[in-house]
Amino acid sequence: MSASSKKKLRKEQGTEKLTQKQLAAQKEAYTTRLYTIAFTAVLVVLLAIAVFVGISQTIKTTGYHEKRTTAVQIGDHSISNAELNYFYIDAINSFYSNYGGYASMLGLDTSLPLDQQIVDEDTGRTWADDFLDTAKENARSVYALSDAAAAAGFTLPEEQAAQIDSSLSTLESYAKLYGYSNGQAYLKAMYGNGATTESYRAYSERSALASAYNSHYTDSLTYDDAALREKEAENPAAYSSYSYNYYYLPASKFLTGGTTDENGNTTYSDKERAAAEAAVRAAAESLSGSEIDSVEALNAAIADLAINEGIEASSTESKNVLYGSVNSLFQQWVSDSSRKEGDIAVFESTGTNTAEDGTTSEVLNGCYVVYYVGSTDNNFPMVNVRHILIQPTHAADEAEDAHADGETYSDEEKAAAKQSAEDILAQWKSGEATEDSFAALANENSADGDGTTGGLYENVYPGQMVAAFNDWCFDSSRKPGDTGIVETTYGYHVMYFVGNTEQTYRDYLIESDLRTADTDEWYNGLLDTVTVTDGNTDYIRKDLVLGSAS
Repeated sequence: MSASSKKKLRKEQGTEKLTQKQLAAQKEAYTTRLYTIAFTAVLVVLLAIAVFVGISQTIKTTGYHEKRTTAVQIGDHSISNAELNYFYIDAINSFYSNYGGYASMLGLDTSLPLDQQIVDEDTGRTWADDFLDTAKENARSVYALSDAAAAAGFTLPEEQAAQIDSSLSTLESYAKLYGYSNGQAYLKAMYGNGATTESYRAYSERSALASAYNSHYTDSLTYDDAALREKEAENPAAYSSYSYNYYYLPASKFLTGGTTDENGNTTYSDKERAAAEAAVRAAAESLSGSEIDSVEALNAAIADLAINEGIEASSTESKNVLYGSVNSLFQQWVSDSSRKEGDIAVFESTGTNTAEDGTTSEVLNGCYVVYYVGSTDNNFPMVNVRHILIQPTHAADEAEDAHADGETYSDEEKAAAKQSAEDILAQWKSGEATEDSFAALANENSADGDGTTGGLYENVYPGQMVAAFNDWCFDSSRKPGDTGIVETTYGYHVMYFVGNTEQTYRDYLIESDLRTADTDEWYNGLLDTVTVTDGNTDYIRKDLVLGSAS
């Protein structure tokens, strides 16, 4: 199981439905991310989405022009179309992996070539143009950082070099799986005719070096207590967490009347919209009166609303939400030092409506009713813990998809997993019974992690992990060296408590902000020294079709 599987154990956070503004922000985000696209373990991404759109491209040329034509000049480096295609395809892969489910909402038609879809009517830019610009920026990032690494004498860590070796050796297997003669033919199908195993290795190693050096620089930064307190003083509320319940009333639910055309599209008059806005405000006020003195009272009032007749409706609980994750509409209200439990307020969410004549006006999208529960200053130690995850498995004679779509395991299968967990714990107790011996067993047996971390989770804070795991870690009686077995939806966890951290969660958050700001300043300084000059990109795969073979 890959290292990324560790993310599964993290407690999932509830999210609101995406607003149009948020969708627009997502669209913008993919062109401005600094590190994630180019610095991912690129070959792992490639193998994970091997059935992605261009995989069955027919190889028609030797790739001479792709290799010999300069697509972009980055500093002192001439980047060929073949190399830029690596960045280009991986930018598309990353976008599709993160936002593929919203592709149509963002205006991307996966059945049409990228260079035939306009993303900006004013400039005529296509989706291919946007992805190409992202590729150039990612290449700029990689070369700026890898050059800085070389200047500092920093080399790719052996572990990451070994991972690239392992991934490239796996390439041959994937090639055969998808009907290609060898790994190089597979790479050409994915990245174009100029792709070779050698150039892909160079691309992978340079990208990994850039990522490793970026992490190395960030990790090298240190801060004393004075620096932490100075940063904290800028906005003390930013490092606390807040608990509240909220309910959103969309104005659209209060619209009545309207005129429906022959195509089924309904429009509303200004008078009808004004009535809806008045109605949603009145409903919001009814949920925020003095008689609403508890979450239960709020939920009862929500259930009694006419718009909720015949359906179950209640407020959404938001528990220990970090300041930065609180909705900006009520962020300042929630974090006000005078706020006390039971406070309740209404916040209006507005937007802009553009009429046919081009004039604009502010419209009410809806109202949030927010009930304040409490806060924590996060001034407590985090914990370090190791675990060994044993997942149930179905009997060999059952169908492979027996537990697909969330189907639960049988009592017998869970009992077998629990027994395996108990056997591993007994094995540890009968041996050296040290943290190191537990880590060794985790590397050998855990279904979580990549077999190198010893099952270690560091700097764990309350509420970060799934409930049972969290409760075991933060039991008030917990002490270093404690062991146990915890059941979660992922299986059975053999636990080992390493101990509390010396740093509090609050200081960890403050230090993280300082590291981010200082790393960004350093990184942007590197970028400022790197010029980008466009060349000939005729051999970039701009006509790629995401939903079918190219």
